[in-house]
Amino acid sequence: MHREDVDLLIIGAGMAGLTAAARAVRNGLSVVIAEIGADVGGSARFAGYAWTAPSHEVMDQHNPGGEVTLKRALVDRFADGISWIRSLGVEAKDAQRVLSFGRGHQFDTNHYLDTCRRVVVDGGGELLLSTGTERLGVEHGAVVGAALTAADGTRRQVRARTTLVATGGFQGDIELRTAHVHPHADRMQLRSNPHSRGGGYCLATRAGAATSRDGAGFYGHLVPSGIPFADPADFVDMSLYYSEHALLLNLRGERFVDETLGDHLTTMALLEQPESRGLLIADARVFRDWIVGSYVEGAVAVDKFALTSKRDGRVGLAEDLDELAWLPEEWGYGGERVRDAVKLFNEQAAAGPGPTPGRALDCLPLDEPPYYVIEAEPAITFPFHGVRIDDRARVLGTDGRPLRGLLAAGSDTGGLWHRAYAGGLASALVFGLTAADTATEHVREEA
Repeated sequence: MHREDVDLLIIGAGMAGLTAAARAVRNGLSVVIAEIGADVGGSARFAGYAWTAPSHEVMDQHNPGGEVTLKRALVDRFADGISWIRSLGVEAKDAQRVLSFGRGHQFDTNHYLDTCRRVVVDGGGELLLSTGTERLGVEHGAVVGAALTAADGTRRQVRARTTLVATGGFQGDIELRTAHVHPHADRMQLRSNPHSRGGGYCLATRAGAATSRDGAGFYGHLVPSGIPFADPADFVDMSLYYSEHALLLNLRGERFVDETLGDHLTTMALLEQPESRGLLIADARVFRDWIVGSYVEGAVAVDKFALTSKRDGRVGLAEDLDELAWLPEEWGYGGERVRDAVKLFNEQAAAGPGPTPGRALDCLPLDEPPYYVIEAEPAITFPFHGVRIDDRARVLGTDGRPLRGLLAAGSDTGGLWHRAYAGGLASALVFGLTAADTATEHVREEA
């Protein structure tokens, strides 16, 4: 077995891992990255915005259950994260609104990830692709590196002053999903790269890491039911972002959530409904303004209704409200119940005090025919449950104290979000940079 010593070993080459690696190399550290996939980037390849809440007050309002120190760190360090992106020569556009409350920047994530890889390799770092991690090395209660195995069976023992786990979560592992996200989490499609199967989570917990609370939820989006993702581009193209302006009805023909809070929250609510499926209903106004219009300024507009129909999803077009009663029986909803639910909503929205459940944002009735119907289901991108860290990205043990030598960043971590969300890419960016700076401090303390 080949043995080597480095300052920082990083397990996972997604947004968090590559960010940490590039920063660490720039800080003068020796770095090895082990990535189980055949290429770097992970799910960040399919993203396009780094965004979060613009202030502590807004973060607390939309994510009251998240751990305070992590929330504070994300908001306070976000601007430095954008500056870091720009320092690498990658354009991050001017700030703009994201969702109803966030602020963020559009940037070319592929350019960023490839630039980070070049910084690492040109700076003397080593990138090991198609390489798994068997176990972390632990000596006297401290993590001191890991045993790695390449696809050809070659084994390497990397001894490191600090080890960072950044494997992107466990959404690809159904057993972990049903245990820590929801008993019905096996019903969801995977809206993510297939390699994030809990590698970092399992490595850290076996080394003594504490984990956040179960039931924290997950980040994902509503997607048309029964249509498998054919290509990573579908992760965006098939996401029904417009749902916050539409109505969502369960199999009983009932509204069950405030849709206007965003489909990143509605998705969690739909998972808990019968059979985890529902009807998303929009009128001509919503179709015109939100289905064929850009959801975020600068984003390419995709006609979700036309695309779902082309892919043989369950769609319907009703020329007036009464035609909603003619939904196919085999869908299982009862067309008359659906029609009556939309009528009731419109009456309540027009008369006040408003519908039940309430509508915090778009309170307008859906009274402009025709009506566009898509059956939707939840898809998961990453879980909110994960390894506990402090605001320096140090992994915490079950006693609440940092585990020496072990860091974590990105979707392997938990505690930041609790049934709420304000930017996964921003979190990976901020805590990836934080992890590199913490590793650098450790090296300097030992010097």
